Amino acid sequence: MSKVFAVARWEFVEKIKTKAFIIGLFLTPLIMSIFFVVPNLLSKSEEETTKRIGVIDETRMLASSINERLRERYKLPSGLPTYELREITDEDRSIEHLKIIANAQLISGEIEGYFVLPVNVMDSGKVEYRAENVGNIRDQERFSKTLEDIITEQRLTRSGYDAKKIKKLMTPIDIKTIKVSKKGEEKESGFMETFFSGYIFVMMLMFLVISSGQMLIRSVVEEKSNKIIEVLVSSCSAQELMSGKIIGLTLLGLTTVVVWVGIIIGANVASDTPFVSFDNVLIQLLYFILGYFMYVAIFITAGSTVSTEQEAQQMTGYITILLVLPIAFLVPVMSNPDSLLVKVLSQIPLLSPMMMAMRFSIRVPELWETILSLLTISATIVGLMWVAAKVFRIGILITGKRPNVKEIISWLRTE
Repeated sequence: MSKVFAVARWEFVEKIKTKAFIIGLFLTPLIMSIFFVVPNLLSKSEEETTKRIGVIDETRMLASSINERLRERYKLPSGLPTYELREITDEDRSIEHLKIIANAQLISGEIEGYFVLPVNVMDSGKVEYRAENVGNIRDQERFSKTLEDIITEQRLTRSGYDAKKIKKLMTPIDIKTIKVSKKGEEKESGFMETFFSGYIFVMMLMFLVISSGQMLIRSVVEEKSNKIIEVLVSSCSAQELMSGKIIGLTLLGLTTVVVWVGIIIGANVASDTPFVSFDNVLIQLLYFILGYFMYVAIFITAGSTVSTEQEAQQMTGYITILLVLPIAFLVPVMSNPDSLLVKVLSQIPLLSPMMMAMRFSIRVPELWETILSLLTISATIVGLMWVAAKVFRIGILITGKRPNVKEIISWLRTE
């Protein structure tokens, strides 16, 4: 046992002193923050100046109402209106000629885009939006909602309803989201808090496993190529060497997690709006640790079979694909965490740690699902560790040609 801890201590001390580890320790949270801080900053920067939007109103009765309503509803932090509606009109010109004028203003930068309201818009409800950038969905939705409200009011007025009562009845609804746990506890929670609680977990595990796995594979490849591995094996057994490496990397991983969690808690406390929920952090941490051990076993098995840096990079790439997969299921998990597809994916060992952790951020799964997934992951870890021990014992002493599947199977059969 003393030899195991000696190897673990050596792995931990050697890796924690490297520049790559120190840089990654603080660079990874920075990279993760970029994914949600930068878009937030960009969205705020867009709201600093009034947007000039053109409108061609064939009805000659909606443009002024739309402009007034937009100025009332949407304000910049400075108090200025978010939108300035410019009516493009000329009684002597056709609609096609007005579009040519609007296009010229669009190209010159006088307006960011323009809407075309056909004469029958009150009945058809169809509107055109023309712009160089048609990806500003938020602006289009705001205009559409405002126009929809005005048209609805005018339709009701035409039907004999009182205009003041109509305006009162059509007051916009502001929805406040309250998350209710299975214990009946209530907590105000928004989309961003729910999303980032799962997102940050997935990204943390992915970055940690990839960085640890790369260090492990490179360490094994370097020791094999320099013949250091033979000296190590002469001093301790392959089992002790592998156990020491895993323990050392685990301690390194836990150090990383402590720093990252500290940064996240600090940022969460400092933020005006909390972006991470810690309601189920203990069970999520358990999935994190189990997921880490599972992928470390995969990496140490893969590292035992490669002899060059190029092969190591290929292996890392293949395993990274498995880690990225759960990110593709983030939206389905958020929209319907109890669907059959999500439940099935949650029981697949290589996906389970991330899938279950994401589900706990949204809605606590059934108890049987949690127990089954934990048992499945634990059994997978035991199996992978057994495979890793068998492959590591023989693979670390083999250099040159990479072993094929048949050879690896024969290693597993050896006593």
